[in-house]
Amino acid sequence: MPNSDFSSVAGRLAAVRAAMRAHGIDACMVPSADPHLSEYLPQRWQGREWLSGFTGSVGTFIITSDFAGVWTDARYWTQAEAELAGSTVQLMKIPSGASVQYVDWLAGHMQRGQTVAVDGAVLGLAVARLLEQALAAGNVTLRTDLDLLNEVWQDRPGLPTAEVYELLPPYATRSRTDKLAELRAAMAAHGASRHVISTLDDIAWLFNLRGADVNYNPVFLAHALIDPVGATLFVADGKLPPALQATLRKQGVLLAPYGEFASTLAALAPDGAVLLDPRRVTYGTRRALPAGVAVVEAVNPTTLAKSRKNDAEAAHVRATMEQDGAALCEFFCWLEQTLANPQRAPLTELAINTHITAARARRPNFVSPSFGTIAGFKSNGAIMHYRATEANHAVIEGDGLLLIDSGGQYLGGTTDITRVVPVGAITAEHRRDFTLVLKGMIALSATTFPKGTRSPMLDAIARAPIWQAGIDFGHGTGHGVGFFLNVHEGPQSISPSAMPEPHTAMEAGMITSIEPGIYRPGRWGIRIENLVLNQPAASTEFGEFLRFETLTLCPIDTRCLDHALLREDERAWLNDYHATVRQRLAPHLSGDALDWLHTRTEAV
Repeated sequence: MPNSDFSSVAGRLAAVRAAMRAHGIDACMVPSADPHLSEYLPQRWQGREWLSGFTGSVGTFIITSDFAGVWTDARYWTQAEAELAGSTVQLMKIPSGASVQYVDWLAGHMQRGQTVAVDGAVLGLAVARLLEQALAAGNVTLRTDLDLLNEVWQDRPGLPTAEVYELLPPYATRSRTDKLAELRAAMAAHGASRHVISTLDDIAWLFNLRGADVNYNPVFLAHALIDPVGATLFVADGKLPPALQATLRKQGVLLAPYGEFASTLAALAPDGAVLLDPRRVTYGTRRALPAGVAVVEAVNPTTLAKSRKNDAEAAHVRATMEQDGAALCEFFCWLEQTLANPQRAPLTELAINTHITAARARRPNFVSPSFGTIAGFKSNGAIMHYRATEANHAVIEGDGLLLIDSGGQYLGGTTDITRVVPVGAITAEHRRDFTLVLKGMIALSATTFPKGTRSPMLDAIARAPIWQAGIDFGHGTGHGVGFFLNVHEGPQSISPSAMPEPHTAMEAGMITSIEPGIYRPGRWGIRIENLVLNQPAASTEFGEFLRFETLTLCPIDTRCLDHALLREDERAWLNDYHATVRQRLAPHLSGDALDWLHTRTEAV
């Protein structure tokens, strides 16, 4: 292959095109995925970012001989426009992260007899089926046996090597033996004697293990194969200490090399059905199963089981929210004091992440941030997944709104919160937008709904006050949250882009975010986010009903309110919330931070 300048996007694209020509490939697709279909990717599988220069967490890259483009949704459009500016990579706007418009694009642009390549090891099975069908209709060949990145990415990172550790009581509230027994009962109900799991949070939850292979999520690279009497974890050698290996062995859990997963599947005897989730395994995994093995497709039983936190887990999360809320009070107290000091050095968006992480790190059982802090001042707040960098960040000075979206991983739970604070003088427009967002959050937070309501159906409740003003926002209202696991988990999703399928039903014990927003590109962004827990509300002749218990404990900045827009019931909700925040957090604070808490929780 000719020498290429790998320091530039143009050089990398040239190298890929050369490899495509060598293999007779007309188009190459690179999804934002790894063999586990993770949201946050180990560096080895960040090929879409390496090729395109776009750093957002969601996107699909396609390259042909004369085209290169990234498909991503509204959360990332502003970011992508900035990062792709000056390159030959085009931004292809799609309505949501669930969209597969790139499949339609390939079907429409490929000619009969041409070939599209994508690495089957990282291609989701559900998407692969759509792609196969669309391309076959045009007599276009799909190749999934090539990983062109391996040929052109000369310094491609290897597999992560962080050690796996055991989550122990009291935070492990159920034994792995009990979880495996429950899973096997679910397998039997599906008529399956074996079950394949590749999603990392499902595996970490099932085996009460945690790791650090993926930024922000305490998971580790592994696949699992469960049978009626045992289980095999496919994980890289040396990642589990000997004592933990011995413990697992005694409980019927064997270890096998990570690289032997596909060959083990290929060697399965056709004497029992295999359960797998087509949305949570790759095309390569499905293709590895022998043709004679019966396959049962259904949602991973662990996906629903881990979403329903038990009473002990809920108690740990409540205690964690008190520690996280106290850390945030200390941070916001420092922030206000710093902004009020005329002699201070310039304060940047980068400093927000440094100080908010330091405040959390002083709290017991803190492990890491749960995602990269979003601190966006003025127009940067309108970039929904904005990330300040050394090369591109704002100084926080003058007048405007500062949006801060952050979270922590603790042994006792995962947190995710967004607050907006005023800097200097703010306008009536700022106050109007802020209050509309708050009204949307209150509307959904106060809702009672039938048990089993499909979560996407709840989205419009939060949007209604915002819609009434002729405004909308380009992301879902809420996502599931794990217990010291992924900050984004299913099966519930309060989003208009999610299909209201049976597995999205709301059940008691689920933790979900509520986070409506308003974003005015080039001006400001506002989002207010709390986490809530589904709780039983009532039992009537019409069935069982659920309500939301608000878990997040941190003042909502009332300096941004337009009081005239609040109804009395909304004002009462806000005052009740702040009274709870004050009562729960005060015992964990002292000095200036305690004074700040009292000031910011005064009734309105």
